[in-house]
Order: sequence, then C-alpha cells, then structure tokens
Amino acid sequence: MGDVLSSHLDESRRQHIAEKTGKVLGEFSRCYKEQYGVALFNSVRYEIEGNGGPQAQLLHRKVPLEDHVIYSGNLFQYIEENKKWRNRFCVVPHNYGLVLYENKLAYERELPPRVLINSAGYKVLTSVEQYLELVNASLPGITPKSGNTPILKCPTDFPLILWHPYARHYYFCLMTGKEQEKWGAVFQDCVRHCNNGISEDSKVEAPAFTDAVRMYRQSKEQYGTWDMLCGNQTQVLSNLVMEELLPELRNAIGPRLKGKSQERQRTWIQISDAVYRMVYEQTKAQYDAMVAKCELERPQMESSIRTDMDQIITSKEHLASKIRAFVLPKAEICVRNHVQPYISSILEALMTPTSQGFAEVREVFFKEVTDMNMNIVNEGGLEKLVEYMEKLSHLAFHPVKMQSCYEKMEQLKLEGLQQRFDVSSTSVFKQRAQIHMRQQMDDALYTFETLLHQELGKLQGKDELCKSIQRILERVLKKYDYDSSTVRKKFFREALLQITIPFLLKKLAPTCKGELAKFQELIFEDFASFILVENTYEEVVLQSVMKDIMQAVKEAAVQRKHNLYRDSMVMHNSDPNLHLLGEGTPIDWGEEHGGQPEAEPAADKRRRAKQVVSVIQDDEGALPYEMGAEMLMSPSSPEPPEPRVLPSSPDGVAEIREALVKESIEVLTEERLTNGTHSMQDSGATKEVVVAAGAAPGDVPTKGPASDGNGVRRAAPAAPTSGAKVTSEDGMRRAPATPPAPEAESTARDEVQHAMPASPTTGAEVLSQDGLHRAAPASPVSGAEVTSGAEIPSGDKVPCATSASPAPRADVPPSDKVHHGVPASPAPRAEIPPGDEVHHATPASPAPRAEVPLPPAGTACQRSDKETGEEVALPVACSPPEPAGTTESIEGMQTEF
Repeated sequence: MGDVLSSHLDESRRQHIAEKTGKVLGEFSRCYKEQYGVALFNSVRYEIEGNGGPQAQLLHRKVPLEDHVIYSGNLFQYIEENKKWRNRFCVVPHNYGLVLYENKLAYERELPPRVLINSAGYKVLTSVEQYLELVNASLPGITPKSGNTPILKCPTDFPLILWHPYARHYYFCLMTGKEQEKWGAVFQDCVRHCNNGISEDSKVEAPAFTDAVRMYRQSKEQYGTWDMLCGNQTQVLSNLVMEELLPELRNAIGPRLKGKSQERQRTWIQISDAVYRMVYEQTKAQYDAMVAKCELERPQMESSIRTDMDQIITSKEHLASKIRAFVLPKAEICVRNHVQPYISSILEALMTPTSQGFAEVREVFFKEVTDMNMNIVNEGGLEKLVEYMEKLSHLAFHPVKMQSCYEKMEQLKLEGLQQRFDVSSTSVFKQRAQIHMRQQMDDALYTFETLLHQELGKLQGKDELCKSIQRILERVLKKYDYDSSTVRKKFFREALLQITIPFLLKKLAPTCKGELAKFQELIFEDFASFILVENTYEEVVLQSVMKDIMQAVKEAAVQRKHNLYRDSMVMHNSDPNLHLLGEGTPIDWGEEHGGQPEAEPAADKRRRAKQVVSVIQDDEGALPYEMGAEMLMSPSSPEPPEPRVLPSSPDGVAEIREALVKESIEVLTEERLTNGTHSMQDSGATKEVVVAAGAAPGDVPTKGPASDGNGVRRAAPAAPTSGAKVTSEDGMRRAPATPPAPEAESTARDEVQHAMPASPTTGAEVLSQDGLHRAAPASPVSGAEVTSGAEIPSGDKVPCATSASPAPRADVPPSDKVHHGVPASPAPRAEIPPGDEVHHATPASPAPRAEVPLPPAGTACQRSDKETGEEVALPVACSPPEPAGTTESIEGMQTEF
C-alpha cells in the first residue's frame, strides 16, 4: 500500500498540498491577528467593568478527574495492515483519549501503547450499514455492485466504528449488545469531550481563534454552523484546510484509482488520511509560530488599551452609530419578515429536549444520593459513607449512568427550520447542551460533597447522618434548579443567535457588505488594531434581532415553561457564605475518613489511578476475550499451551465466530501454585503502532489498575451454619447450601470459576493473586449449588473472588421456603413496620422546592446495583468491616491507595 500512496502522492502533489496549506493558513493568520486585538480589548474592558450577570449558586470543581481513569476493558480491533481482528486492552484516561494496548499485561507493565486516538471530529457508528453509506458518499462515482464483498466485515453483530471525513477510520467489535451499548456510551463521551477542545478559560486566544475561523469562512461565502469546528486549534485549522483541499484531490486522484470498487474506496481513505497528517504537521508548526508572535506583541497592545480605553470606546461608539444608521433599517425589515415569525418555533424545539435532559440530570442525582442514604441506613457507619462518596463524586463522568441524560438531547430536531436557516447539523447544539448537563451534574455533586464534608464533624450517630444528607440534598436541588434555569436560558439565547445571525448576514451581504469599506476612515490609525468595521457591523446586526430573542426567552420564563426562572428572581437562603469555602479544592474521602496509612508518592499514586466506570458485568454471559494472550497453565503440563488467535482474514467471518464459540465452551484447568498465584503467558502478537493525528505524547495515561474484574483471586467466604436463613438478592429466604469440601468449585450467575479452599476463620488474612492480604468475608454466597469435587466450566475462565452478596439466580434446594410476596413501596412519610423484610423502592425525585421524605432510621433498605440497576436485599447483620486499604464494592474489588 505504500507504493500505491507514493504513486498518487508524488513529489509534485506533495508540493501542491504544502502550497495550498500555506495559502489557507496565511489568510487565516491575517484574520487571527485582527481578531486578537479586538479580543484583547474586550478582555481588558470586561476586566475593568466587571460582570453583572447572576451569580451561580453551585460550586465548581476545578480538577474533577485528577488521578482517575474513566474506563478500561477489552475489545476487538480490525488491523488494516494485516487484515486481522486482534484483541486489544483499551484505556480511557482522564483526558478522554482512547489508548489501545496489546493486552492488559502490557498496560500494567507500562509498555508503549499500540494506538493513540484523539476522537475529535469522529462519529460513532453502531452498524456496518451506516459506515458503508458514509464511505460510498465520500468518493462519488464509486458504488459497489450488489453481491460484491463490502469494504468491511464484522465477525460479530455488535460493531463500533469511528468514522472521520478526513482522517483514518477505526473498527472495533464486541461480543454482546450490552457491551456495545456501554462502549458506545464511552466512545460518545470521548468524542463529546475532545470536540470541546478549545479551552474557554482563555479570554483572548479562544475568542480570537473562533472569530477568525468564522470571518475566514464568511469571506468564502460560507455561513451557518460548521460541524468540523471540533478539537483543539490545530485540528480545527487542519479541518479548515482539508475542507478546501480535499475536493481538488478527489477530482484529480479519484478517476486514476484502479481495482474493484472496494479497493478504490480503501485506497482513497488511506490517501485522505495521509494528506490529513501532512496538513496537520504543517498547520501545527505555522499556528504555533503565529500565536507566539501575537503573544510577544501583547504587553505593548495591552498597555495602549489601558492608556486609551476611554478614547477607544468613544471611537467605537461613533463608528457603530454611523453603521447603525446605514444597516439597521434594512436589518429590521429582514428580521421582521424572515426571522421573527420563527423564533418561538426554534425556541420550543430547543427547550423541550434540553429541559428534559436537565430534568433527567436532576433525577439521576436525586436517585443516586437517595440510594446512598438508604444503604447507609442499612449498613451504617462513616466507613460506608466514604466508600459511596468516592463513587458518587465522579457520577458526572460516568458515561453509562449519564447516558439517559444525554439521550434526551438526541431528540432535538429542527425540521423545516434547519433548511430555512442553513443549519447543516444539530450536532453542535446537542453536544453543547450535553456538556452543560455534565458540568451542572458535577457542580451539584461537588456542592453536595462540600456541604456534607462541613457537617461531618458535628454529627453523632447514623440517624443524624442520614437526616443531614437529606437536608443537604434538598438545599442542593434548589440550587440546581436555579443554576439549571440560568444555564439553559443562556444556552437558548446563544443557540438562537447561532442560528439566526449567519442567516441575516447572508441575506444582508448583497446590499450592505460592499458598502462597509467607506466606514474604515472613521477609525483612528492608533486604534485600528482594536476596532474593526466588520465586527462592528455584526454587532449592529446582532442588536437588530437580540431584542426579539430576549423577549421570547423572557416570556418562556414568565410562563414557567420547563421550570425556567425569571431573570429578576433571587433565591432565598442562597447561602452567601457557601462561596467563601473556596472553589476547586478537591475532597479526598479515602484519605480523610478511610483510616489509610501515609500517602504514597505522587508517582505511585498516578500509576495506581482509580477507575470511574467499573468493568462490564454482562448478564448474557460474555465470551472470553483473551485468545491465548494470557492463559492459565495446565496442572498436567509445565509448558504453557499454544496460543490461539483469530482467523487471519476478515473474509472468514464464519470461522471467526466458530473460534469464538469454541473458545467460550472450552474448559480450562488451573495450576495451583504454592503462593496462591497463577503463571501467565505473554502474548506474542505482531505489533502495529499507529498514532492518530492530533494525539500528543502526553495523551498516554499513566499506569493504573483500572480493574476490569479479571485476574483477581479472593478468599472464599466462611461456611455458614447449617439451616440458617439468608436473604438472597431477589428478596427470597433461602437456606444456604451445605459447606463444600476443600478444593470444590461452584458456579454462580456471573459464570466465573470460584476456587473454594477450606473455610477460613472470619477476619483471617488470605493471600490474593495481586499479592495483597485481604480479610476473608463472613457472608456466604446464598443459595448456590455446590458439587463436591466437581469442576464446572466458567464464562471467562478467570478465577475470581466469590462475592459477599448473594449470587443472583442461584438454584434453590427443593426444601427451601421461598417468600414470593414483595410489599409495594410505602408512600412518603407513611408508617413503616419495623423489621428487616421491608424493601424500600427508590422514591421519585421531588418537584422543585418540594419536601423530600426522610428514610426511617434503622430500617433495612434495598441496595441498588449501580451498574445493572438490579435491587439487592441486604441482611440486617452486616459482615464485619474489611481491613483498611480495601473496599468490597458492588462493582468488584478495588484496592484504594
């Protein structure tokens, strides 16, 4: 393929690409320099005059995901170089890059990753048909004949494809639909975060850059929203160059491509990616030089602005009055005839899905805090609070739990209005609203954390703690309602301006734009760097429609549509002292209240980053991922077995599926070593290092456990007393099975092998595979059938700890007494009989400013599984606390450092 690329991208072609890139960047550089002076003037003026907007009620966390990994796990990737599907261990660090390793062992050993992907500008596709449709549209004139082999075949029915209009495409597949949903949510979150790559903290560079991009595209008669304003500045500029360069290359190279339609499509994708990388490298060098030059001139420009601020403002107002007299009459007619009749329709289309999404954020926040409070009522103690708060604090960055909020925004449609106002896609507004949702969720969580952290020193006993949590929850929900209204109204105004202003500028361009040059003489030469005629003209056009937009949003707030507040509304009990606590200070619940030993060095802490999302727990019985990379050695043979790999060609889909099914039903035995560990075999797969354009070396995450639930050995629980009743997960009373004989193995619902040694004494330390001493839990796996001396095949062939909570769907002996009746959840504040058999369903989120019912103290409540949503009834008698440093969580064993 290298020869093919060389033939199509010869020296003359490369020279043309470099010249075209330099030309586009030269024109953009002129726009950027002009906008830089205007942005600097606006920044200094804003600093002097201050901000009169409403103050946010919620606190803001500055570094929300420090030392954390979002997600990690295994999936299959299609390698184009050798046309094979390979298992990869994917890690999503706190910067939302996608980092692919050969396997989990390579990640733990800190080996270099195989692939780094910056997902800005990508689309996440969940079907091959969607992908083929986009590929066919990318190279017009090439349509594969029916019956021909498509460009891509997936060995399973659950693909995930990352598609980019210019850069390389990435192909993945999963074993089950549930895995596809979770990885799809993770990928979407990565794209959403990376698309928002231009930091808003920069008050000069960011607005100067975005305004320069808009002015450059308008000079090319391109108005309206732009889907490829994605990623950091270098990526956006590369997209800007490719937008002009790619059509030329398609016309020049497309007719010369040879071979079948699929081969021509594949070749074109690789040519486009090679050109994009060339453009990216040149763009990065020129943009960095351009920014450095502006930064050198900044001190002198800022000094001039502060010295002549009054004169600059006077000069700009004089210019604006002249342009207003010329433009405003025409603009008002255009607004009245073409914009005003549609503002209410656009606003309603925006308000419905956006407000539903923010309401879902409120509901998820309420449910998670209420579940935590109920679990504390049942289990009790500050130690459990610490465990739950460490998980709750990162809820906003949990892609799976936040997916229900983001999905509400996917309903946004501007049918009819989209064509009228030249809106190419609604994805810009969807992603912006989703980012606001995540930020509001994190602000609410951080405010809740801060208030609860303040109260801990004053509380005595479990009852006071639970009541305090409910009071704080009510306060935070009121603050959330107020801030949510403010954020949504601002979003609606900005979205309406983004839709209508480009439309008005395009309508007015034939009659107004050519006359703007005569106003240039009204600007003093000394102030020409801070006042631009083009910007002042746009401000006048904005003023012509802003009054109607503000009035429409105000009317929606007055009518209390979608729980919007009026601008004049001021919150009572707005906690003026709350902001004196200091924003951005992270709260480490584990270190302050977990009773841990002295802190580790910073380097070790980074390497052992905690994971926000737990490993996928699939009820469908996921097939094994490790195809010979890390296999347990057989006890009958000291030599490791030969590794098995997937078929070498993507055309053998049936063979791939056969191999996967065969692997899933194969029984692997284990060699028990003297120290309780297993020997591992490293994978010898071939290497194919690919670094995506725009992925900086710093995108590689530091090593952390990022546990996916595999490879962790735990001590078996102590044998229960015969005949004792244990509450199982489905709310039934079960008699525990007879204590198994030593070396017996049992099968639970999660289909993993459980090594069952002789029952240890409660609280005794057992050496686990990861070398840590863990306390043997006292609670047994309830209702599981155990066959003495039998070996039962597992789903993922990895020895795991037997959970302290009962195994779901376990077989029940015929002699057991099963209580099928489950009482309905009581009404708020209803009388609840004492006892441990009453199950409390999670109440719905209260309406804004409504009273929140307090859970009865000392009542056994249901504990909800945070990943699957299933309800787990816990017994009143809780197992003894685990030793400091370990936490037995519902998402698997995590070791806290």
